[in-house]
Amino acid sequence: MKRTIFLLAFIFTISGAFAQKGKVTSAQNLNDTGKLDKALETIELAIDPSNSKAAKSIPWPKTWEVRGDIYQSIYQSKDEKFKKLSDDPLTVTLESYKKALELDVKKKFGNSIKIKLTLLTNDLTNQAVEAYQAEDYNKALKSFEQILEIQDIDIVKSDNPGAVDTVIIFNAGLAANSAENYDKAIKYYGEAAKHGYNGARTYSLIANAYQLKGDTLGSLEVLKEAFQKYPEDNGIVTSMVSIYMELKKTDEAMKYLDLAIEQDPNNVTYYFAQGSLHEQLGEEQEAIKSYEQAIEVDSEFLTLIIIWELYTIIKVFSNQT
Repeated sequence: MKRTIFLLAFIFTISGAFAQKGKVTSAQNLNDTGKLDKALETIELAIDPSNSKAAKSIPWPKTWEVRGDIYQSIYQSKDEKFKKLSDDPLTVTLESYKKALELDVKKKFGNSIKIKLTLLTNDLTNQAVEAYQAEDYNKALKSFEQILEIQDIDIVKSDNPGAVDTVIIFNAGLAANSAENYDKAIKYYGEAAKHGYNGARTYSLIANAYQLKGDTLGSLEVLKEAFQKYPEDNGIVTSMVSIYMELKKTDEAMKYLDLAIEQDPNNVTYYFAQGSLHEQLGEEQEAIKSYEQAIEVDSEFLTLIIIWELYTIIKVFSNQT
């Protein structure tokens, strides 16, 4: 008798487990046939802890994999009725796949989920680009960060150990900067710069992010580092001169202006800046020499100097009145 009761209990337990797995299969079939509202309703019941029947399906990796599939289908759907089912379907997709991998202690689902994570990366890239173009920079940043998160998952990373996606890292920096999240912009630009992405331009963007957050000294330190790596880049030198002039460190500004002129002797703006610095220091004869050199490089520059002097006189006169 006891044996019969035990067998019955075992049968009911097994049938209950199969019933819940059947729910997951049903959700998968509904997703495959495009009935996304019904698929979502079914899979959410299978992970609902308040549903006593879900006790068997909640710890099953397949449940979460199917949930990820359904939310990705919602993102890909062209039907507005289905698109309204989730505000951020790709985030739920990623969370679901990660949950499936966490529960997959027997490593049965890794290969299929790895393929799906690759497809998810494509959707996140499209979402990031669309969000950036729509000036939703925070959403773009989040999507780029989720791509980086996927690339750091063990089963994905194992295919390309040591690989670094500098394009996505740099784009995350662009999105963060546009979102006025300058700390993250500096972080991602810095990572891209570490790998030589976009050369001196990336360093200039880091320096600019520091400036935008009001950290002039931080900007200067980055430019000094950039100058060590890219001493021939005029943009780096020009930015350094500008900051030194702003900080009233004329000796340092003059030193880097001399370097800039040495590298690009035909750049008339360097001579003009040098002349302005000499004027600030009361070195009139040196200032005249710099302006003369500017005119030698570009004969039309004399007109610009006259305009600049007139502007200065008018500004002084306006202040006096």
